[in-house]
Amino acid sequence: MLIEANEIDYYVEIVGEGEPLLFLHGFTGSSKSWKQIVSILQSDFQCILIDIIGHGMTDSPSDYKRYEIQKVACDILSILDSLKIKTINLVGYSMGGRLAIAIATLYQNRISKLILESSSPGLQTEEDRKTRRHADEKLAMKIEKEDIEQFVHYWENIPLFSSQKKLPLETQFAIRNGRLSNSNIGLANSLRGMGTGAQDSYWGHLSQLEIPTLLLCGQLDEKFCKIAESMKNQLPNARKIEINGAGHAIHVENPKFFGKIVSEFVNGH
Repeated sequence: MLIEANEIDYYVEIVGEGEPLLFLHGFTGSSKSWKQIVSILQSDFQCILIDIIGHGMTDSPSDYKRYEIQKVACDILSILDSLKIKTINLVGYSMGGRLAIAIATLYQNRISKLILESSSPGLQTEEDRKTRRHADEKLAMKIEKEDIEQFVHYWENIPLFSSQKKLPLETQFAIRNGRLSNSNIGLANSLRGMGTGAQDSYWGHLSQLEIPTLLLCGQLDEKFCKIAESMKNQLPNARKIEINGAGHAIHVENPKFFGKIVSEFVNGH
């Protein structure tokens, strides 16, 4: 279904019954990215899946400033209000993890538990953010110049996703088809508006986040395991789990284990 949030139509899907669990996908993903996880969790949880602005069947406005992470966080809260959900368990992966951190920082009283998969609070220095903004703008221009198939072929072959080459071909095709369902303008403006270089750093806010937080990273994804360790040292109520043999997208590479960990954490085990 479509839910309007601050003049943007968001695609929202709700599956299952029980305690609400909201999923936020990564860059080039969509609500479909969580299909395997939802099949595992829907018997115990009300799984709420949202296509983030610029992705899937949600609007892709032409003004990149509308994609700013604080505005999108406000949109997500508006959707929860429309669904009459006061508090939510929040799962965010990569870009969706950065958004989840923004939501938790701005609306801490609305989050029961926070699960961050391969996530970051942003870049700590303005110099690093400036360098990243330059790289993201180059990538955004590449997306605009090429057709979506060319970009997806490039994106699925970056080193970050090398461990996914071991997945069954059927799974790889499903990931590719999901990425192909996105639009050039949506992906380009997502990078410009809520890319890692565009967003403010939330590192300084971590010590104030008292929400029970689970940090998940894949053992093969050394960069994000280091980030998770640094986050654990600053968050007052966090634990980190490193999944052996997995890379950046644990929920795709080891869905059964991912689902088990999330279920146990939300249920307090």
